[in-house]
Amino acid sequence: MLENIKLENILFLDIETVPEHTDFLQLDSEMQALYEAKTAYQRKENQTAEEYYERAGIWAEFGKIVCISVGFFAYKNGERQFRTTSFWGDEPQLLLDFSNLLNTHFNQVQHLLCGHNTKEFDYPYIARRMLINGVKIPDKLNLVGKKPWEVAHLDTMELWKFGDYKHYTSLKLLTKILGIPSPKDDIDGSEVAKVYYQEKNIDRIIAYCEKDVVAVAQVLLRFRGEAILEQSEVKSV
Repeated sequence: MLENIKLENILFLDIETVPEHTDFLQLDSEMQALYEAKTAYQRKENQTAEEYYERAGIWAEFGKIVCISVGFFAYKNGERQFRTTSFWGDEPQLLLDFSNLLNTHFNQVQHLLCGHNTKEFDYPYIARRMLINGVKIPDKLNLVGKKPWEVAHLDTMELWKFGDYKHYTSLKLLTKILGIPSPKDDIDGSEVAKVYYQEKNIDRIIAYCEKDVVAVAQVLLRFRGEAILEQSEVKSV
């Protein structure tokens, strides 16, 4: 039961990804052919792999993580706070820093990870990029040999499904129908690569990613029947 989970034991997270290179031609010939094969059924008729490269960030084999934002609840003098912070920059280093956070502060049995559509995207993407970059996968992300009830992952999209395996609901839609301020008031996921490579504005991406983390926390509060966060309760550290 969600009501029995201590909010302080949950680490909320979101990631932002982009194509690993600025354009398709920076891939070697073998990777170009592999990307063409990987995207054969996703591309529109007559659309080339090069034209579709702007979407490469959705695959861990052809993309990279540029930001991981996290958030957690804390109580100070009886007052609720939700604190956010982000890891960004060089991908191997941000992955290592995130792994250290999990291993140091969120490594106990009672600790859970929570995000939106994270079981399908964020958790496996992080683990794959850690493997590619030679970063040891922390226990909270390493599912090898674990039984379903041993996996310490919450997913607000899965909670919203209520057992319906076919149902997809975006975080933007979920926040709207639950009366939560929308996190999508600046950019959306499809624009992150442009902001990263063309605008070179990582601060804008960090702000966007942290807003998603806050939104996920808000959704979980609604599932628990609790009051959502006021802006004064949110602290970026």
